[in-house]
Amino acid sequence: MIFPKATRFPGVANWLGNNGLEIVLIILGAILLTRFATWFKAMVNERIDASDLESDALVRSEAAKHRHALADVLKWATLVIVYCVSGVNIAQRLPGVSTTSLVAPAAVVGVALGFGAQRLVQDLLAGFFIIAERQYGFGDLITIAGPGIPEGVIGTVEDVTLRVTKVRTANGEVIFTSNGQITQLTNLSRDWARVVIDVPVPLTVDIGEVSEILREVGRAAYADEELHPQLLDAPAVMGVQSIEVDQIRVRIVARTLPGRQFLVGLALRGRIAAALRREGIHVPIELDTVEATGATP
Repeated sequence: MIFPKATRFPGVANWLGNNGLEIVLIILGAILLTRFATWFKAMVNERIDASDLESDALVRSEAAKHRHALADVLKWATLVIVYCVSGVNIAQRLPGVSTTSLVAPAAVVGVALGFGAQRLVQDLLAGFFIIAERQYGFGDLITIAGPGIPEGVIGTVEDVTLRVTKVRTANGEVIFTSNGQITQLTNLSRDWARVVIDVPVPLTVDIGEVSEILREVGRAAYADEELHPQLLDAPAVMGVQSIEVDQIRVRIVARTLPGRQFLVGLALRGRIAAALRREGIHVPIELDTVEATGATP
């Protein structure tokens, strides 16, 4: 008499019918929860972006940046919890594996990881405070300085997690920096930004005339249909910044929307050079621009 394969190994068949089925269900549940978390995060990001478009904002609001970063962190934390819980439940259902017998090895492994994962804990704590304090978020233009990059790297934040920050530079390079390794950070797109241009002119020119030309350039730029939405107010002439051997530097300052200081600076420099040339004022080859800054009111 030929018995079915299931009856030849009753213990295996019984395990497959109980624990084996439960393990399969746990794995399927983990996969479904992973896909749900990914879908939910994508839906949240779409709603945040749609809100920005409806508000006609040229750049993301500070709240939107924070929500993007928070959505990434919540997704990451959710997946970690799902995988850990699933792993423990699967281990409980494996034959010959007792969770109580894993306590001692887990304690040893935990101590070893405690010594070896100090940097990981430092990264996680730093990431927590970055998110909680809203230091920067998705879409912010920042300068990151750390070990190996003391002068800092300027780029746009593309992703923020509790452990790392991903920044894309103007050249398209993607830089991953551990949050715990960030020694100094400058946010160039927080609330508002500023363009500072020092215009060098010969010593023989009338400073009052140059200042009036710069004011006219500022008023024209503020009235321009393309530049006006990016400027918070009309560019202001601050006066003589420095007196050198062969030239005087007159400073003009403009407040812009966050992240728009570089484009506005390019437009203003071109307008200033053209306006001074029309008036017959010779401008040296270099037209120094103080590094664009971001500031909070």
